[in-house]
Amino acid sequence: MSKNKKLPGNDPDHKRIPRSVIRRLPVYLRTLDNLVKNDVEVVTSMELSERTGFTAEQIRKDLGHFGTFGTRGTGYHAEALRNELLKIIGLYEKTAVIVVGAGHLGTALLRYNVNRNPYTNVVAAFDTSPDVMGQRILDVEVLPVSRMPEVVRKHNVKAAILAVPSENVQAAADQVVKSGVEVIFNFAPIWVQAPPGVFVHNADLSIELQSLIYYATREEAFRSKGV
Repeated sequence: MSKNKKLPGNDPDHKRIPRSVIRRLPVYLRTLDNLVKNDVEVVTSMELSERTGFTAEQIRKDLGHFGTFGTRGTGYHAEALRNELLKIIGLYEKTAVIVVGAGHLGTALLRYNVNRNPYTNVVAAFDTSPDVMGQRILDVEVLPVSRMPEVVRKHNVKAAILAVPSENVQAAADQVVKSGVEVIFNFAPIWVQAPPGVFVHNADLSIELQSLIYYATREEAFRSKGV
């Protein structure tokens, strides 16, 4: 991920905010979303800790980067804090997103973001295969890559999800950047390069799975030793 791009938030010096804090904010947001849906008006940092897995101290420290929220001894007003997080992250209005690659993975990611992510609006999918061109996935049309700049300008697209084969992913990323998109979520198993000012998150699912397997094998080893 590029270090040249400022992180979101109300702090005038955004670069002081650790990246790990930014990555935890959506977890807090999702938790608060569920609380608001269940008509919970006030929540304490301890209750947020139980629901998120982060310590109450960590939650208070994270939120403290952006201002003072809640009342000591009472807690946070759930809806008010949810609304503040929406502003901090930049989700106060739906963010336009495109999906590049309309194969099995791209279709699954598109369906998830249409059905389960209330803060994104998938405006189009792109592919080079004539077999899928012109098809609609949950009313999202699959378009030729040549139309990407037009769609990005029209919808003010902020982010692109890349779900293309490894051998095509860098070219796809280059096209996305050329079209004016500044955030790339790459699901191909190789890292892509982008110029300064463009955020890239490379999500290698095989590496993530292997990392989790480490914990499973360690746990088995401990049990076999009677630890």
